[in-house]
Amino acid sequence: MSKTILITGAGSGVGKATARAFLDAGWRVGFVGRRAEPLEDAATGHANALILPCDVRDETAVEAAFGRALEEWGHLDALFNNAGVSLPGAPIDEIAVDDWRDLIDINLTGAFIAARAAFGIMRRQDPQGGRIINNGSVSAYVPRWGSAPYTASKHAITGLTRTISLDGRAYNIACGQIDIGNALTDMAQSMTTGMPQADGSIKVEAVMDVANVASSVLHMAGLPLEANVQFMTVMATTMPYIGRG
Repeated sequence: MSKTILITGAGSGVGKATARAFLDAGWRVGFVGRRAEPLEDAATGHANALILPCDVRDETAVEAAFGRALEEWGHLDALFNNAGVSLPGAPIDEIAVDDWRDLIDINLTGAFIAARAAFGIMRRQDPQGGRIINNGSVSAYVPRWGSAPYTASKHAITGLTRTISLDGRAYNIACGQIDIGNALTDMAQSMTTGMPQADGSIKVEAVMDVANVASSVLHMAGLPLEANVQFMTVMATTMPYIGRG
């Protein structure tokens, strides 16, 4: 029987590329996102794709969407907790509190809600267990200039990953995190024209094909539950990360 995975933020970027990679590998994939049209375009009518429009900030909608997947498949093997947004760089005193709240609501609370729903399914299904993979960022370790909301959210994702890993041991639920640096998606196009650096300069940064992220998540998800990639960093080789700043 084909393995199953739910992917949040599956309508674009990393989520779309990863969802397509899992379909190509024979998995059944739940495309989760706020709007149905981008999800349908990403899935391109694939027989193993399940379109699940919902907002990760809405726990009732998430539980309904994940419940529909369980009804359709009978078992959930994995969640890629990917949905997230960023803000333009700015000093902290120029960042609106409402923008902070909106980002945290999606990047952190949304990740908690999705993980909570998947964990509940995996804990109660037979056979018990599954895997949750959280999308962190290299910003979970080192910040970019002017990125207080995004960086704080990704540091918090690391705490979420560690606690789910502990909580899941009793139920055969593994949890890991992939930290991505400069994958070329629509959101990352500005890296090819110039990004603000810590010294105040603007520089073009190295990028990598988003397919490298998709294949990495596929590897993490494909491991037997006796093994876990706790943290993986996949990044453009020469981007400003090692020694950033």
